[in-house]
Amino acid sequence: MKDNMPPQGQTGGSWVLYETDAVNEDTDAPPVIVPPSAEKRVWKIVWRNVILMGMLHIGGVYGAYLFLTKAMWTTCAFAVFLYICSGLGITAGAHRLWAHKSYKARLPLRILLTLFNTLAFQDAVIDWARDHRMHHKYSETDADPHNATRGFFFAHVGWLLVRKHPQIKAKGHTIDLSDLKSDPILRFQKKHYLILMPLVCFVLPCYIPTLWGESLWNAYFVCSIFRYVYVLNVTWLVNSAAHLWGIKPYDKNINPVETKPVSLVVLGEGFHNYHHTFPWDYKTAELGNYSLNLTKLFIDTMAAIGWAYDLKTVSTDVIQKRVKRTGDGTHPVWGWDDTEVQQEDKKLAAIINPEKTE
Repeated sequence: MKDNMPPQGQTGGSWVLYETDAVNEDTDAPPVIVPPSAEKRVWKIVWRNVILMGMLHIGGVYGAYLFLTKAMWTTCAFAVFLYICSGLGITAGAHRLWAHKSYKARLPLRILLTLFNTLAFQDAVIDWARDHRMHHKYSETDADPHNATRGFFFAHVGWLLVRKHPQIKAKGHTIDLSDLKSDPILRFQKKHYLILMPLVCFVLPCYIPTLWGESLWNAYFVCSIFRYVYVLNVTWLVNSAAHLWGIKPYDKNINPVETKPVSLVVLGEGFHNYHHTFPWDYKTAELGNYSLNLTKLFIDTMAAIGWAYDLKTVSTDVIQKRVKRTGDGTHPVWGWDDTEVQQEDKKLAAIINPEKTE
């Protein structure tokens, strides 16, 4: 593969990271589309990772059994609480705040999200954000760490079980991380990660339930292992399912799709066609439905108390222009006066308590 490999299978603006990278919808012509592809190569399996991941998931299945049958209800509730906290460490923290800079956070929130992110154990924020910026800049190419054109399994977990493609290492050095490396909190996390991660992700979640009488065995497998494995897999669904099965109302030329089930379990990250089209929007979705976007509720709450600010979003006008230009036709009409609403449909509509005419 050539070093000057372009982003593939994407039209204007779909590989941007921040608001300042966006293509001007009125003046900038989209670049030539190159179909998504992956170089045919033999996977170099890392057997240590395969064994560890297999053992981890066996423990996760056993933890799920204990969650459903043996653990105290308070322990189960605590595991759900940890799932939400660690999920927010990825969605509100590593993803929307640090990888995309879709909003800004004051010191207390940055500390809290770094703690939540450490609880999630998906690498230090600086490393996670680097891989995610790679994923957007070179989506569905060999420089994409979890290239979905290699199939569901590879995009979901296989990419962690094999040697990285040389393009990932080559392009990784081109990603600007100066904004993250200048943050003392993130530097502290990365420097002490091998101490902080075991303590926050496994030791404390295992110890705390014993304070209300739970057995150490149940606490370990439910709150540490099962909770960790569950968060891993729902996060991975964004890389796999949300790049394969769903609709593309905003850009039909890219692989990411809209999938509500993924949004439900990943706290609002399943509106992926929108997100890859407008990655600087802090909502990662067109609408602000809290029931499917718990992360937006969290960020809005933090903004209400002054811990989050400069929340970036996309205007309705820009969204409508993009839908008409590159959408696949599945975007719903916005309401009564939408130009796509047929006159026949209006005539058949039932109007309750109609306006009285003189």
